[in-house]
Amino acid sequence: MTETRRTRSPAWRAGIAVVVTATVAALMILVLGADAYPWIKAIHVIAIISWMAGMLYLPRLFVYHSEVPAGSVQSETFKVMEQRLLTLIINPAMVIAWVLGLWLAWKGGYWAAHWFHAKLALVVLLSGLHGYLSAATRAFAEDRNTKPARHWRIINEIPAVLMVGIVILAIVKPF
Repeated sequence: MTETRRTRSPAWRAGIAVVVTATVAALMILVLGADAYPWIKAIHVIAIISWMAGMLYLPRLFVYHSEVPAGSVQSETFKVMEQRLLTLIINPAMVIAWVLGLWLAWKGGYWAAHWFHAKLALVVLLSGLHGYLSAATRAFAEDRNTKPARHWRIINEIPAVLMVGIVILAIVKPF
């Protein structure tokens, strides 16, 4: 059976969204030139908000998912919610945030700034957590989660702590 518009995977559709966003950003840069910077920055901030919303919500779903029996109706519902959140929101938002953020850092001349190095380190840690949550999503989908709800409650706090550090570094630029 050939894939139709209705049967294409959420990951495929999310990939299309990333390509469309990158194309729009590239066109803005070409058309607006130097005036594109605030527009690209706005898209970057929107992507970060989307990424963070997902990074804060996914571990909370894991808390609830870990408290229901594997194979139950609730478990199957959580699997769908987790997979869609990851593939439709979190993954594309992270890619867009990284691509546009690197462009903004290059264009703004921030590569030599010490505050930027610290911010970049925190974003790398956030990306590592993203990878951990992606692996956990696969484990839950295969009924292989071994972590209790308490673990996921603790993990749920990490994105918020990283976000506070990232925002302070990006806005205050303390060093």
